[in-house]
Amino acid sequence: MVNLAWSILSILIIAEFILGNFANVFIALVNCIDWVKRQKISTAHGILTGLAASRIGLLWVIVINWYAAVLNPALYCLEVRFNVYRAWIISNHFSLWLATSLSILYLLKIANFSSLVFLHLKQKVKRVILMMLLGTFVCFVFHLTVVNIEGNMWMNVYEGNITWKTKFRYMVYLTDMALFTLANVIPFATSLICFVLLIFSLWKHVKIMQLSGKGSQDPSTKVHIRAMQTVISFLLLFALHIVAIIIAAWNSTHQLSDPIILCCWVLATLYPSGHSFILIWGNKKLKQNFLSLLCQARC
Repeated sequence: MVNLAWSILSILIIAEFILGNFANVFIALVNCIDWVKRQKISTAHGILTGLAASRIGLLWVIVINWYAAVLNPALYCLEVRFNVYRAWIISNHFSLWLATSLSILYLLKIANFSSLVFLHLKQKVKRVILMMLLGTFVCFVFHLTVVNIEGNMWMNVYEGNITWKTKFRYMVYLTDMALFTLANVIPFATSLICFVLLIFSLWKHVKIMQLSGKGSQDPSTKVHIRAMQTVISFLLLFALHIVAIIIAAWNSTHQLSDPIILCCWVLATLYPSGHSFILIWGNKKLKQNFLSLLCQARC
């Protein structure tokens, strides 16, 4: 029974890896080709391209981790394990915050509020996103430094005062896990706030349209709804992703071949693979190119 569950979960990880790479490579190629043709790229498509690249890296890190831990345990030494963890921290950081940037972009571009602060941020949308990414990058460097310290301590576990190093290593481990949890929860909370504000903006807009007798099916309402559909799909997959990886991370003493931990990684991989197809379907240019590709494949 355990072997059957292990086989099914392994097949699911491989399938998610293949489909996720296809979707993200497609997004990156379409945007890069359009960039070369037009000699410019919009903020939204620039974020989508960076997001696709980071998710390709994240998917490769996940499948390499799975291969080393499950299919080739002899390769999965402590040094390899920490190198994979570092690579995962890097790719996961950019994947989460670029997706969060997309939520912020939808909010600032689509929502309508009379607040002077909001209007100022709306005019400076590119600068807002850039400053946010730079700010989170500082936190990312600090987290990566803690991970490197933890890795070095594990590599030299038997050197020096073992009792003192064991206590310090435990403190560094708790710091790492706390930063790890915050690094995943904060972008989720930010995207959730964007979603709530989009709902509030839509409610206000519909109310104004109804009072003016114009109905609620105007172009602005449709844009609001499309943006909300994209953000809510992201939030659902994102929530599943962070719950799964936090459970897996806090139970890191268990082997990846454990069906429960492997199940967590299968659920976590749904985010970088599944959400990319939702982004393709929600973007007019990407959707048209995707349907064109499917038509050519059928012929």
